[in-house]
Amino acid sequence: MADHFDEKSGTVPSKTPWGNWAQTIDEVFIEVIVPKGTRGREIVCDISPKNIKFSLKGQEFFKGELYGTVLADESTWTLEDNELVRIILVKSSRDAASGWKSLLVSEYSADPWTFNEMEKKLTLERFQKENPGFDFSKANITGNYSGGGPKFPS
Repeated sequence: MADHFDEKSGTVPSKTPWGNWAQTIDEVFIEVIVPKGTRGREIVCDISPKNIKFSLKGQEFFKGELYGTVLADESTWTLEDNELVRIILVKSSRDAASGWKSLLVSEYSADPWTFNEMEKKLTLERFQKENPGFDFSKANITGNYSGGGPKFPS
């Protein structure tokens, strides 16, 4: 049986002033670099279906309307080594056409090259889900990825 797609393909991160964000068909991953020694109780990470707020010791890192809708009850965050916060947002729309161009509606857009690479990964992930057992990890897809890549007749 083939390995899980994410383990072979990885994700394409979009850099931000506080860390980065990346996505798969199902999830959005946010990494926030915080000062060494940060404690969990100093962090406020509020996630709702359309909004997110992240602050540390009252200092806001980011806040606003998410680019897409998430399942807030299934989304989570963790503090690793007291210096890195990983936030996992579970997308409510889970298909290759639901790629996020930015983390928030008005901020943290992926540059055109990064977004194109993200869409390639989402397309490969969709092919893997549609064709279990095939290894697409070394596939090289070319073309227009807008909307999750090419559509094939059923």
